[in-house]
Amino acid sequence: MLTFEESAIPSGADRALAEQSAKHIETRRVRVEDKRIINGQADVNQLVPFKYNWAWDKYLSGCANHWMPQEVNMQRDIELWKSPNGLTDDERLIVIRNLGFFSTADSLAANNIVLGTYRHITAPECRQYLLRQAFDEAIHTHAYQYIVESLGLDEGEIFNAYHEIKSIADKDEFLMPFIETLTDVRFKTGTLENDQKLLRSLIVFACIMEGLFFYVGFVQILALGRQNKLVGASEQYQYILRDESMHCNFGIDMINSIKLENPHLWTPAFREEIAELMKKAVELEYAYAEDTMPRGVLGLNAPMFKEYLRFIANRRCQQIGIDTLFPNADNPFPWMSEIIDLKKEKNFFETRVTEYQTGGTLNWD
Repeated sequence: MLTFEESAIPSGADRALAEQSAKHIETRRVRVEDKRIINGQADVNQLVPFKYNWAWDKYLSGCANHWMPQEVNMQRDIELWKSPNGLTDDERLIVIRNLGFFSTADSLAANNIVLGTYRHITAPECRQYLLRQAFDEAIHTHAYQYIVESLGLDEGEIFNAYHEIKSIADKDEFLMPFIETLTDVRFKTGTLENDQKLLRSLIVFACIMEGLFFYVGFVQILALGRQNKLVGASEQYQYILRDESMHCNFGIDMINSIKLENPHLWTPAFREEIAELMKKAVELEYAYAEDTMPRGVLGLNAPMFKEYLRFIANRRCQQIGIDTLFPNADNPFPWMSEIIDLKKEKNFFETRVTEYQTGGTLNWD
């Protein structure tokens, strides 16, 4: 099958005319109407004039929420972790499994953005946000390393968990085909098949990876924080949850914009495929909940997460225009919504231990 680029190249006497027309497109000033999320012909190096203002606004919001892991004081966490009676074995298992999944998950997300998604998105406003998102993923990986180092955990055990722990490996194996699609240097958009592959991968990462696979871990660590345990790690997870919520919302906006610009991609068969992927994701994340919580702990138990994951899956489907999968599913953790909605202005960073250096005070030596 011809790619978009190949099918667009004329032959014979028309080639010179086509090359002249392409040169004109390259040199003229960008018009708003020339921009598209994928398969755009406008110069991707020209940020303005804006067409996707929502993407630029999310970029600014992401920058406003900037934070660094080492700003969080981990002393109380260290003392609690070292204390023989500080945490139960079940609570320690939750922490180790969490870090085992998250420590490499955000690296996978960063690779998918930098080596895959960014290459195929032709709207510079969206590319600007993707650059910020990639930096967020680096900060998150840094945060998990900082927690592991602070608590004195076995780095090899934590960072290799995605190979050694089945419930973690199964989630990552689910994601890998969608990463490999976009990071394959031979992959190009411009055909119905490949544009659907791109859209499918974007949905998997926004709605399933960042929008579903992270939520059992977020609830568990934040539940510890609500009981005044591992407050430093919990604080960092709050910041990460805020970031990931923005990533998920940006991805959903981009998915819906692609649908509007390319309605032929949103076929009944494609929607059914996405619904099946969502159902599989719920199964995988619930298996992870059972693995991390073989017994009730922190006022939580694995069955509670089955309802929560169904509630989240319904919400993601509704956000991209797919029918509800699990009728009447409810949210057993309403306090999670309060944390997600927490604004930076409301003392979100009140516990930071250092102030940022401004440009005038930085030491460049």
